[in-house]
Parts: sequence; structure tokens; C-alpha cells
Amino acid sequence: MPNFAIAIHGGAGTILRAAMTAEKEQAYKNGLAASLQAGYNILKNGGTSMDAVQAAVMAMENNPLFNAGVGAVFTHDAGHEQDACICDGKTKDVGAVAAVRHIASPITLARLVLEKSPHVLFAGDGAEKFAIDNGIVLVEESSFDTDERRKQLEFALAKEKKEAREHTQLDHSDDQNAKMGTVGAVAVDVHGNIAAATSTGGMTNKRHGRIGDTPLIGAGTYADNNTCAVSATGVGEYIMRAMVSYDIAALMEYKNMSLTEAAELVVMKKFKELGGSGGVIAIDRNGNIAMPFNSAGMYRGFMLADGTMKLRIFEE
Repeated sequence: MPNFAIAIHGGAGTILRAAMTAEKEQAYKNGLAASLQAGYNILKNGGTSMDAVQAAVMAMENNPLFNAGVGAVFTHDAGHEQDACICDGKTKDVGAVAAVRHIASPITLARLVLEKSPHVLFAGDGAEKFAIDNGIVLVEESSFDTDERRKQLEFALAKEKKEAREHTQLDHSDDQNAKMGTVGAVAVDVHGNIAAATSTGGMTNKRHGRIGDTPLIGAGTYADNNTCAVSATGVGEYIMRAMVSYDIAALMEYKNMSLTEAAELVVMKKFKELGGSGGVIAIDRNGNIAMPFNSAGMYRGFMLADGTMKLRIFEE
């Protein structure tokens, strides 16, 4: 049987068992399973890792449980500004978009940037003009709204207002999950090519124009056939500073570390010591998978060529 595999994440953060009902946990696992299946079906039929990671991410963009597409978190101004990136490990081609407000599937637009433009990254109005020029119909920003995300914004605004009034920094451990959601996928196909894709609404209550790690190659997303494909999730400001995705690949290339050794070192030591919280999913050409995280939980899963599927939320 040809070797192929796919791994996904649906965000990392303060995901507490005590706050997770059986119904909610099952809903998240169903969403993860649907994402994996979308990518797996492409790989099983000989499709490319690029098509597989895009399909897996799109499935989560269309699921309001995840912070990408429908269900993206609100900005400080009660809008939505989304980022996405896709990377081809065979060619090292990259397409990315940032701060888009009217794009139903940011990862689809990122793929178009890769294929239809000499540029790597488009942002804001420029990204949306590029979308229109390439046949994408813009959608109303309100189409991403959900009641749950609005409650998260109201909570964050109230906390921020209280901090300003009392001139103090309150404990934000209870709302980190709203800040750290991102979706991503990595895969290897039957041809031995790997790819990574990541999409996010960013962090709740972010200021206008804030761009996180997701669309930045080597920070939130990276793929190189010679090493690995990585998609990161967590506090973007620290993922950017640590260059998390590329650091894992560099350790494999220059230190001859295994995928697991490199991912564990970066996430559990280097990234953590810098102050970062979150995790990654990573895969190499041999189908080895690593999914380390240093936060309370990370929505994650993988599916192998033989149909084996594993879904996880908490530390096992």
C-alpha cells in the first residue's frame, strides 16, 4: 500500500476537562474527523498533499466551532480579520493572505496567491482586490459571526475595561482559548511530497491590522520535502519571535534531529522558555507525525494510509 498520512489541529489553549461537556467534546471530535476525512479521501485517490491540506482546512473554516472562516473570533472593533497560508514542500512555493475581512475561505485565497501571483503575501484591501480579480465573490463580514464568539469579545472588552479602571493586569488564563484558536493541516502524499496549510481568525479583541504568525512563512507555517511540514497554533506573538516552524525544520537539517526530537525541543523548551504557549503538528516524507503542545490542550488528530484515525484534545 502506498504510504501517505495527514495530521490536523483545530487550535490550542486553555482547554480544560472540567469545562468540556461530553456533547461538546464529541462535537469537536466530529469536526476534526470530518476534516481528516476530507484530506484523507484526496490522498487515498492519489491526490496531492497540497489539495489534501487545503481540503482539510476548508472543512474547519466551514465549521463554526473553529476559529477560522465561520466562527472566526471578533476584533476589538467587532469585525473579523483573517489570515491564512499554504506551503508546498516540493517547490517551497508559498501563498498567504492577511487581515482579509470578506473572504469565505482564506486558505483558498492563499492557494490562489501561490498559483496566480508572483508574490507571496497579500494583505487587507489588496488581498481582496486580488480575490475579485481571480473570480472570488466577497461575502458579508457578518457571515462569520457566532453568538459564542461575540460573548468572548464582550468578556474580553469587559476585562480590558476593568483593567484600565483599576490600573492592574488581571488573570487571563480563563479566556486564552478564545485567543489561541487556529486551524491547520500537514500531509504527505503517495508521491512523497509534503505540504502545510494554516488558517485563523487571530485573537479575540485584537486591534485593527494586527497580523499573527499564521501567514508568515517559517513562523506559523512551513514545508520542505527535505525536512518536514509544520502548522503552528498558540500565541502568535511568541510563535513569530521563536520562528517555530522553521526552527523545527532547521534542527532536522543542520542537527540531524528526528522530527519528534526537533518538534519536542522547539515546543517544549525553546518556545516555552520564551514565554510561548501552544503547539504544532508536523510530518515528514516518511509519514512520521509529531504533535507536541505545552498548553492545557490542543484539538488534534491524524489519519494513516490504512485508515487508522486518532483524535485527541487533552494530554494522553
